[in-house]
Amino acid sequence: MAESVKVAVRVRPFNGREIDRGSKCCIKMQGKQTTITNLEDKSVEPKVFTFDYSYQSHDGFEMDDEGISIPAAGSNYASQRMVFNDLGQGVLNNAFEGFNTSLFAYGQTGAGKSYSMVGYGPNKGIVPITCDELFKTTESNTDPNVKHCVSFSMLEIYNECVRDLLIKNNPKGGLPVRQNPSIGAFYVQGLTKQVVGSYKAIEAKMDEGTSNRTVAATAMNATSSRAHTLVTIQFDQIKKNEVGEETKRTSIINLVDLAGSERAGSTGATGDRLKEGANINKSLSALGNVISALADASSGKKKIMVPYRDSVLTKLLQNALGGNSKTIMIAALSPADINYDETLGTLRYADRAKQIKNKAVVNENPMDKLIRELKEENDKLKKALGGEIPAAAPGAAVMTPEEAAAMRKQMEEEIRAQLEANASAMAEMSGEDRTAIAQQQFNEDQLKVLEKEKEKDNTPHITNLNEDNALSGVIHHLIQPGENIVGRKDGENIPGICLSGLSIQKSHAIFARDGDTGTVILRPGVVGAKTKVNGQTLNGDKTLMHQDRILFGSNHMYVYYDPVNKETAEGTPDSIDWEFAQKEIAQAKGFQTGADGELSKEQQLAQEQVLELLPMVSESNAISEELNKHKSFEVILISGAANPTEGSKGTKVMVKMKNLLNGNTWLWERGKFMNRRYLMQDMYQRNLDGDETLKDMPEDQDPFWDPPCEVLIGTSSAFLQALGYGIDMDDPILITDYKGEDQGQMFVNISPCDEEGKCMGEEYFVEDSNELLGKPYHYKVTMKSCEIRDSRFNVGSFIKYKIDGDEEYTVTPTVNQSLAPEFNHSRVVKIDKVTQETLEFFENSCITFLLYGCQEDRESDVKLIKLTTKELRQREETTGNMKTNALTRQLTKNTVDESAALKTEILVLKRRNDILAKKEKRIQGIVTAWGKKPPEEQQFEPYHRAISAAAFNTGTMLRSAATVITQVIKAQKLVGAMTGVDGEAPIVSKAAGSKACVMM
Repeated sequence: MAESVKVAVRVRPFNGREIDRGSKCCIKMQGKQTTITNLEDKSVEPKVFTFDYSYQSHDGFEMDDEGISIPAAGSNYASQRMVFNDLGQGVLNNAFEGFNTSLFAYGQTGAGKSYSMVGYGPNKGIVPITCDELFKTTESNTDPNVKHCVSFSMLEIYNECVRDLLIKNNPKGGLPVRQNPSIGAFYVQGLTKQVVGSYKAIEAKMDEGTSNRTVAATAMNATSSRAHTLVTIQFDQIKKNEVGEETKRTSIINLVDLAGSERAGSTGATGDRLKEGANINKSLSALGNVISALADASSGKKKIMVPYRDSVLTKLLQNALGGNSKTIMIAALSPADINYDETLGTLRYADRAKQIKNKAVVNENPMDKLIRELKEENDKLKKALGGEIPAAAPGAAVMTPEEAAAMRKQMEEEIRAQLEANASAMAEMSGEDRTAIAQQQFNEDQLKVLEKEKEKDNTPHITNLNEDNALSGVIHHLIQPGENIVGRKDGENIPGICLSGLSIQKSHAIFARDGDTGTVILRPGVVGAKTKVNGQTLNGDKTLMHQDRILFGSNHMYVYYDPVNKETAEGTPDSIDWEFAQKEIAQAKGFQTGADGELSKEQQLAQEQVLELLPMVSESNAISEELNKHKSFEVILISGAANPTEGSKGTKVMVKMKNLLNGNTWLWERGKFMNRRYLMQDMYQRNLDGDETLKDMPEDQDPFWDPPCEVLIGTSSAFLQALGYGIDMDDPILITDYKGEDQGQMFVNISPCDEEGKCMGEEYFVEDSNELLGKPYHYKVTMKSCEIRDSRFNVGSFIKYKIDGDEEYTVTPTVNQSLAPEFNHSRVVKIDKVTQETLEFFENSCITFLLYGCQEDRESDVKLIKLTTKELRQREETTGNMKTNALTRQLTKNTVDESAALKTEILVLKRRNDILAKKEKRIQGIVTAWGKKPPEEQQFEPYHRAISAAAFNTGTMLRSAATVITQVIKAQKLVGAMTGVDGEAPIVSKAAGSKACVMM
């Protein structure tokens, strides 16, 4: 009978990052229902999903005496034990009944997959509890006719390559995946299957697998969140009946920790020509396609082709997904509103999976029959090994000798692989008590482990750090008295601490431990070896202190521990994690990483991305050096005003790639760089594997290559405060790049004008900008010319800018073959009615002009071609071209150019002062001229009009003067009327001493 896949979802508590960013919970659970709400956009309706289980593990818990999280009184908190009782117990029951069982953990990186599957500390997850209960049950067996055997294997799938995690050295290109022709199932050829006799043995094997995974991931520069981990436990129950015949019941338990789901969609490699070339997301995408196809088939659709063969992951999980297996999926959810999109994607994925139906059967067969069938199959395979290639069908194309030889080679490989698999299966049924032998070996191994742990407790040592917490603290290197060389194993002297991977030299560094004092000094092994201590480059001897952070090469991060002298350097926290180590490296590079409480949400996001990208950029530079690609990379911050990306207002974190031979540059968005980085990793690994095709790789398939393109030279900001006073702005503006360095100057004029674009002239002035309210207003933007410093941009240049309310950029024509391009571009901006918002825009805003330069694939400098990429990068650093200005890299820096704003304000005040001085001089001239006239020509009415014309076109002080003059005239008229004399006569007699003249 078909049975649906069981699906559970589980939401975890906020993590530290989410708390620092002030996140709110967007997930609500009630019974089997899970509701997700978009707290940023209230217009979006909450979405409701129903699953077999909805586990609320976000809050409402407390710790018992053993440190285990349990529900608080009255809460609906789902504990680890509750999840096991619902899901893990079913896995256990299925195993004893002989059913295959699969348990998937799905969700974005950091959503809590590992906590549910494995757990932390005393809060054990489904896997350890299931294994523990399995052995408790087998150990309680008292039936002499029943034997149990448990075997364990652990593998990782990264970039479509399978790695056996129970061995240290895997073959180049990974282990091959084959298909058993008799049953159609896929399997991994040569995968280690280790018999285990207790839960402790499984735990030790998982630790061993994690350690091997960490070493390999560091050497290969692999990202753990990109890898799928598959643990397989085979549980055999062999029963003997009354006549002595043995029957074998087998259950395969697959425990799958899938790669971080957010990586499939949020890296944002939109527009990258090499997006389809990466295998990074292939398996996760293929899994989604398989789930969708199986859901369609389960709903009754006909002729559904399930694409199991599209990826290694889906091949190996064919039975688990659509065959003989009882399957459970647990989807891990982040509660934070900042992860809304990723969490919604996880819920939709899980909702689709619950529609799949599987038909599981009990795997039970007589032992004699199984052995006989395997022997018969082996005989057929051996005959086929010496046989001929089947003849082609009538009408089919005839194979060439080369094609026939290739087919024969492939057939032989498949047959030998099947013979090997059958031999392994028969060995398992040999009757030998492999469990007792395995347990004896485990006990011996444990004694060695305990001895090493005891030595580590008394000896200075280094322990690894990894971005994945599960991979941190699993590699330890003891520092013995004397010199301890750190380096590659292919060096002249085999180092005591062997490392491999990018930028690791044969003799990379030396730990010198004084046998008497215990002091440990670290020094470079060779000149140029890349080592950092606490974020600072190691150039000579450095005495280490407890909990110092050490980075060897590009990505071997360790923490130094001194069990005897635990004095730490100033500023060292009690606990060291990956994020802290990356922050201090960022600070050393000039990025200010303020405490999260001091940063806005936008700045926190930028900081997270900087810390994420810095090690990746370091790695890309190392790959470029190893493959001699003549490219360098650096993380840069682009202000919102200088960022032309649609809808982007805040600071944007980007990666700059530079051609070290001709100086051409490219700015890559985070998503594009991350996509290219995975392709670079793949290229590096293929190079290590001796892939000859790399030599003939087409240019357009090389992740280090992009065609020449226009690039942002720098920006200039013209502040608009002057427009509020009717003043034009006609000063040159500095052009600065993202580092704040001078790239030239721009000549722009912004002036008030009429509707036709005619400037208002110098006499036009507005004392109080509120006078403009409710009136139409026009101003003209004239882009005159530029002076560009960098001769590379002699090819061509153009300018883009937006004014408040514009949807599209205004772009000037491109001017070619000039470092002093004259654009002669103008545009009239019309405002139908000035509002308070308009005045605020004038007062506080600016127009940012983006200057772009055209690039061409120029010939390289002959002197530079002879240098390696490493030498070119050292030359760049020596000349200071790659040195960062710490002040311009502060994440807390205001993106508005304050100096330009102040300059504009000074200009406005100066212009206002000039205009007022002119008005004052003009009025003084009117008064003086009036005073010099003969009495008979001193007429008050023309004098009043002249004064008023000047005064009412100036400031408030002049208006006051005009008001006083008006009152004087009225008084004189009143006196004239009372004396019966012409009103002007009395004023004439007092002209020299009138109040108006004195004031003026």
